[in-house]
Order: sequence, then structure tokens, then C-alpha cells
Amino acid sequence: MTALLNSWAYVVFAVFVFGAVVGSFLNVCIVRLPKGDSVVSPSSYCPNCKTPIPFYDNIPLLSYVRLLGRCRFCRVRISPRYFVVELLMASLAAAMWLRFGFGTAFFVGFVFVAALVVISFIDLEIRIVPDVISLPGIGAGIAVSIVNSQWSMVQSSLLPTPLSSFLGILFGGGILLLVAWGYQFLTGKEGMGGGDVKLLAMIGAFLGWPSVPVTLFLASVSGSAVGIALMAAKGVNIKHALPFAPFLCLGAVLHLFFGNEIITFYFLLNQ
Repeated sequence: MTALLNSWAYVVFAVFVFGAVVGSFLNVCIVRLPKGDSVVSPSSYCPNCKTPIPFYDNIPLLSYVRLLGRCRFCRVRISPRYFVVELLMASLAAAMWLRFGFGTAFFVGFVFVAALVVISFIDLEIRIVPDVISLPGIGAGIAVSIVNSQWSMVQSSLLPTPLSSFLGILFGGGILLLVAWGYQFLTGKEGMGGGDVKLLAMIGAFLGWPSVPVTLFLASVSGSAVGIALMAAKGVNIKHALPFAPFLCLGAVLHLFFGNEIITFYFLLNQ
């Protein structure tokens, strides 16, 4: 039993480390994708002094702590976002392994969640949902559903059927598009960006059409809670615009982990 527990702990740790390494790469994507720069070359460098970062200062999580969040060369503070993204991706990777084990659902979920992390932090920083992720993501989601249903040796019930994926694209993109048009018609102002529409279509493609109302509900509740908290703590005006993509991504991740339980609980409440 002890050997089994130790083996289990080693695997979780290995998945955690792998997630942190991927998180380090996601930080590069968050900075470079909005600028149209390559995410491969050049190698990582300090945003302030532009000095290339040596490998021993580019170890996920550990280097940030060892350097106290500052560049070794110019001593300018490095954004804590680098540490947060690495820790977040590492934790999500470990959680997905514990939830799904190794298999199709884990690997597809890992790529999907990585894309959501990049989208969330780009939207938080510059209020843009990058098409370079969401548009290919729509195609990738429906392609995965086809492969999983037709050719996968071990099919996963956690992944949608091609029909559910296709309906998820139509439902996810269509419902937010209608909301955006309705808001603009009533107020004369743009209330929902096109990036959010494409993001929800991508979520529907990966998770199927039932994920769309669940994701929207969870995003609305969490967004409202954060908005109320900001108004109470900082006196932010009620019309202060919050980026919606991070809340959609949060809703999608919660559905990925607990979607069936959430839907079952809802129907039990309404019996």
C-alpha cells in the first residue's frame, strides 16, 4: 500500500511539474501572441532590460521565488502573472489527472485548458480575445469530437459527439451574438465583443452544446460577484466594464470538471 501511494504521489508530482513547464510557455504566448511575434524565437528575455534569461533563471516557479520576482540583471520587478500562470497550469494539470486519469479526456482537456488560460490573461491585460486561438480552437474542437467518435481506440464519454460539438458552435456563438445585438439595439453601445462570441463557440465545440448554458450561467454569476465586490471595495461604477472572457473560461473549466454533476443537481432542484 505504501509503495502504491508513493507511486501515485510521484505521478501527481510529475504531472504538476509538466503543467508548470507548459505554464512557462503559456507566459510567452500571453506576451507575444497579441503582438504577432513568434512564440519560439527568440528565447525568453527580460521585458525591461531585454537581457536573455539564462536557463537556470528560467525554471518554472522556483526561479521566480529564488529571484524574489526580480530580474537578475536590472533588478526590475517581474509581473507576478508569470508565477501565477505557472502555478495555475500546474495545479490544473494535476487536478485533471486526478479527475480523468491518463487518456483522451486528459490530453484534450489539457490542451483546451491551456488555451483558456492564455485567452483569460490576454483579455485581463489588454481586453482582447485573440482570434489566433479561438478560431483554430473551434475547428480543433469539432475535429477532436469526430476522431473520438470514429477512430479513438478508447472513446471518452466526457467528449461530445460530433453533432453535440457542431450544435455547441452554433448555440455558443449564436446566443452571445443575439445578446450583443440586443444590447446594442437597446442601448446604442457595444456590450459584448466579437471575441467573446468566438470564445463561447470554441467552448461549445470542445464540450458540446449542454456546456453553453452552464458556462454562461457560471460566468454570469462569477462576473456579477466580482463586479459587486469591486463596487463595495473600491467604489467602482456599476457601468465599469469587466472583461468577460476570463469568466467564460472559468465557467468552461468548472463544466469540464463538474458539468454532469451541475446539470444533474439542477434537474433535481426542479423536479
